[in-house]
Amino acid sequence: MVFFWKRAVATALVPLALALGTLLPGGAHAAKAADPCKANAKSATCKATKAKTTAKKPAAKTASKTASKKTVSKASSKATTKKTASKKTAAKTVTKKTASKKRASKKTVASKSKSRKSSIVHRQRAHARAQARASAAALPPPAASVRAEIEALRSTTAYVQDLETSTVLFAKNDNVVRPIASISKLMTALVVVDANQPMDQMLEITDDDVDTLKHTTSRLVVGTRLNRGDMLHLALMSSENRAAHALGRNYPGGMPAFVEAMNRKARALGMSNTHFIEPTGLSSQNVSSPRDLARLLRAASQRPLIHRYSTDDQYEVDVANRTQLFRNTNLLVRKSDWDIKISKTGYINEAGECLVMLARINGRDVAMVLLDSQGKLSRIGDAVRLRRILQSDVAMAML
Repeated sequence: MVFFWKRAVATALVPLALALGTLLPGGAHAAKAADPCKANAKSATCKATKAKTTAKKPAAKTASKTASKKTVSKASSKATTKKTASKKTAAKTVTKKTASKKRASKKTVASKSKSRKSSIVHRQRAHARAQARASAAALPPPAASVRAEIEALRSTTAYVQDLETSTVLFAKNDNVVRPIASISKLMTALVVVDANQPMDQMLEITDDDVDTLKHTTSRLVVGTRLNRGDMLHLALMSSENRAAHALGRNYPGGMPAFVEAMNRKARALGMSNTHFIEPTGLSSQNVSSPRDLARLLRAASQRPLIHRYSTDDQYEVDVANRTQLFRNTNLLVRKSDWDIKISKTGYINEAGECLVMLARINGRDVAMVLLDSQGKLSRIGDAVRLRRILQSDVAMAML
């Protein structure tokens, strides 16, 4: 029984073992085929497999590093792009700010320019209104009679002469020799013009031109550079003392030669009662007589430049980096009913208010001399009175 049981078990196990034997060697073989190094670590197949594996790993690492570098490069590129974009944005911002500042600067400059122009226009209008009021105040109403007009004259000396016939048309205290103040500048102009010095030559105002005698002020600050023509223009029209002094100082031989030329010219014109010691008239030692001044007016009228400069209403020049407007010191040159060919005003304490003119009245050229008038506008009023006297038929018949 026992034997039979063992035999039965063996009989049953044999087929199972055979089946397993069939399966196991194939699986082992497959495992060996999959990993030849397990079967034989020294075999060529194992070595080849290891070589391939080793080659793949560096390649994988290289690929991984390359990928990593590409990622970093992309990130860096993006960062750079962002920085570049940021810089461009910043640059645009700066450009916009700069453009904005430039626009603001231009607006500011334009605004200042407009403000300056507006200020100049405002000053000009205010000055014109003041001049109009002064002109109106200087025009005295007609007196009741010619005698009343004569009695109303406020100038100590008044003299009128017909320059064509040399006939004296009016005379009051004419036999005097008096200080003539800035009337001296007419002789200064005559010497400069007759010397034929270039009018475009640049002259500079220096400390030597500053008035240390009367301590008068001037808008021609030290360092101002103007050509000779402009200096002459301002000396005649606006009675600029520094301009007149600069003209004399820049004469060949300097100031001594210029003063000598002034006195030589006076003698040549027959001005026997006239003497000069400087070109501005600030000195009371510059003296003349009414008859001599009539001769000076006649000579000056023959120089077109003196005619134009002395009767010009206003003139602009650049002084101290700004445009300065100068006006004529004689209000009558702006009156359309006056035909004035030569004009010059003057004032110092010793001379009083002075005015000389060559004007056309009643169809004749007359020399009008007014000296030592009291009151700023009195010389203008006296000129108006003298013209009314000359225009009166009764007065002309009396003369």
